[in-house]
Amino acid sequence: MCPPTGGQTPPHGAATENEPPLEFSDDFPWQAGVCDAHCHPTDTMASIASIGDMRARVLTIMATRSQDQELVASVAANHAVKNRNVLDIQSLEKVVPAFGWHPWFSHQLYEDHGGDDTTYDPSEPTGLQKSKHYTAVLSPSPDPDFIASLPDPLSLGDFIAETRRRLLAEPVALIGEVGLDKAFRLPWGWDVSQPSSRDESATPGGREGRTLSPYHVEMTHQVRILKAQLRLAGELGRPVSVHGVQAHGVLFDVLASLWKGHEKEVISKRKQKLVAAGAEDFSSSEEDDDEFDYAAEAPRTTSAAARKPYQPKPFPPRICLHSFSGAAQMLSQYLNPAIPARVFFSFSMGVNLFTPGAESKFADVVRACPDDQLLIESDLHTAGDVMDHSLEQMYLRVCNVKRWTLLEGVERIRKNYAEFVFG
Repeated sequence: MCPPTGGQTPPHGAATENEPPLEFSDDFPWQAGVCDAHCHPTDTMASIASIGDMRARVLTIMATRSQDQELVASVAANHAVKNRNVLDIQSLEKVVPAFGWHPWFSHQLYEDHGGDDTTYDPSEPTGLQKSKHYTAVLSPSPDPDFIASLPDPLSLGDFIAETRRRLLAEPVALIGEVGLDKAFRLPWGWDVSQPSSRDESATPGGREGRTLSPYHVEMTHQVRILKAQLRLAGELGRPVSVHGVQAHGVLFDVLASLWKGHEKEVISKRKQKLVAAGAEDFSSSEEDDDEFDYAAEAPRTTSAAARKPYQPKPFPPRICLHSFSGAAQMLSQYLNPAIPARVFFSFSMGVNLFTPGAESKFADVVRACPDDQLLIESDLHTAGDVMDHSLEQMYLRVCNVKRWTLLEGVERIRKNYAEFVFG
């Protein structure tokens, strides 16, 4: 979910200055409310000024590391969506902020609960502790020069506390981008002899074209960082946007471990009939015992007064698997009606149609995705026409697979987006 990290493509896609002008369809129904479920325009702050002029109705802007948490908050201060009614009109309220720590930067946080797996003691000499931490969480064991090029690690507890404050200040905010990534390798440090190689327009902290080292973050450490953020989402009742690359099974196991013991009771259609007073089962097929009613819950309501107060849980209430890159079979495991969280799947041009291999499974995965659990995103790091164009192209592709008209598709996905963000 993000383009493959082993090549030279920027992690969130980009348009070059030499590309021809983008062509938009004259009859695309922007007026129906196009929603971008996941993007990163704070990676290119110069593009933020174009948000107000974009065709898209709403952008869900992700934070990923220390350098962009405050940037996302600052953009939200001027453009934040206040309630779901904004999705029905064109407005300057166009931003749903998301605060989270991406797995690509998970090595920069240390677990500070005081247990045996604590890798960093801030009361000890910084150099020794820094080496201890990065040796513990990176593989293979990094050499001293590489460790020296890395920032001093930060407290996971402090980050969670800061994120809690940000979420409480922004009632519509969610947690993201978080997740797991087996493919990612850290970039080499900057070559100080070539300062001009840095992209001054990009927010610091990203890859910015650096070549990749052999070092990756141990999966056990990624899981610790992810679980802490998922538990915060469960505590506050916020949705999450989740990244998963070459880790679909591990990611599912992590989520399942958090909702274990909270699964919904699944009642077969036959048993539902028998529960009803005076009901008789006239079915002649034994297969009916295995058919489940996926819509057996009470109807959802948008009335705040009619809803029960949220009860904190150890897992997020709603999950978006962003730029879902798994096969249709992997998607299906999230459709078990016993799962107590509502799971959505979003798709982007930059990931799901990035390579021939990804494109070959795209149609099957989209067809397997339930109509009311599908979202669309750009995953781009530059706001403006390039982001709008990417969204339009993905809506066209999805609607073609689903055999929806464009208007039907935009309206369906806008409704799904409202359910994901607001519940």
